[in-house]
Amino acid sequence: MFYQLYELNHAAMQPLRAYADVVKLLYSNPLNPASHTAFGRSIAATAELFERTTRRYAKPDFGLKETTVDWKKVPVTEKIVWSRPFCRLIHFERDLPAGRRRDPKLLIVAPMSGHYATLLRGTVEAMLPHADVYITDWADARMVAVGEGRFDLDDYIDYVIDMFHELGPDTHVMGVCQPSVPVLAAVALMEARKDRFVPATMTLMGGPVDTRRNPTAVNILAKQKGMAWFRDNVIMQVPWPEPGFGRDVYPGFLQLSGFMGMNLDRHITAHKDFFLHLVKNDGDGAEKHRDFYDEYLAVMDLTAEFYLQTVDTVFIRHALPKGEMTHRGTPVDPKAIRNVALLTIEGENDDISGLGQTQAAHDLCINIPDDMRVHYMQPAVGHYGVFNGSRFRADIVPRIVDFISSYGRKQPAPAQKTRKSA
Repeated sequence: MFYQLYELNHAAMQPLRAYADVVKLLYSNPLNPASHTAFGRSIAATAELFERTTRRYAKPDFGLKETTVDWKKVPVTEKIVWSRPFCRLIHFERDLPAGRRRDPKLLIVAPMSGHYATLLRGTVEAMLPHADVYITDWADARMVAVGEGRFDLDDYIDYVIDMFHELGPDTHVMGVCQPSVPVLAAVALMEARKDRFVPATMTLMGGPVDTRRNPTAVNILAKQKGMAWFRDNVIMQVPWPEPGFGRDVYPGFLQLSGFMGMNLDRHITAHKDFFLHLVKNDGDGAEKHRDFYDEYLAVMDLTAEFYLQTVDTVFIRHALPKGEMTHRGTPVDPKAIRNVALLTIEGENDDISGLGQTQAAHDLCINIPDDMRVHYMQPAVGHYGVFNGSRFRADIVPRIVDFISSYGRKQPAPAQKTRKSA
């Protein structure tokens, strides 16, 4: 019933949001003399703050229309190259000159932990000049009809393996945060089967490979509460009239409450500063706030079976580092990985995946040669800074590019098309 009450409350607030919009337009219109006073700007700021804190944020667009390759601007086009009920694979196709040597294929596996794949917009943008980029676009579970079936951690791993097959050999993979475990599991399963489509390199960033190391508040909560608590308190059914009506999910609004609660004082301060920027007519400061929270507050539902299996496998039983993880009855053995170069990246101040949790992958993948493994810890960044921001662009991206270039196979230039004579 809680989900239904949330939806009812959101609908009941719609007239107030509409009224707030009208007030904001009235007191920010330059033809209104009050808009040029601190009083008028305060009224407009209050109305906008109310509207923004009570709205539901839609899935953002990537909006990446161009990039720079070889010091030249080139257009970028989004194309869906693979699709399943719970995920689409987006290719950011660059319009490069004919005959130019191909860049490495990079599959970015975005986290399915509440936010949309667009949270990695900065990650994609930073890698576009150096690679042929693909990213997983996970679906909002409340938008997937019950008739499409279940989706759990085993299905997630199957999806990743299918994507490797779709992209072909000599693909590089980057797992950001939550996907570190399923990506590592997928690669281990493929190596054990001697699958020729196994990726050339695997980059794991800020991921919970072994949450027993430096456990964070998130890890401690999962261990303290246990599976029964999560099943009884955070799993709800999608209400009518959503397409996924009747599906058991972990709702996005509950996840957002958890995200906000971890750093509540910081978010309160950010909204206070936003109000002051509006009153002072500081357009740049206000716009930065809008850009960040338009992304941060856009959340999606997760299927109950995926969420509960992930909590149990990764955060409670620590199945992968203990050697107890299975995929549809088959043991997941990281020791099977021999031919995939491994790069792990962590942030010094990460309060989601503590230091050492991602580096643990090296202790599991003991048969990867020493000269094919690298670990890097980025000083002075938190979880978000591992895959976004100025330090990511300046310090981490060059290391990823160098790693991929060092261990990937050389990509030949595409064959030239010859014209048939008339």
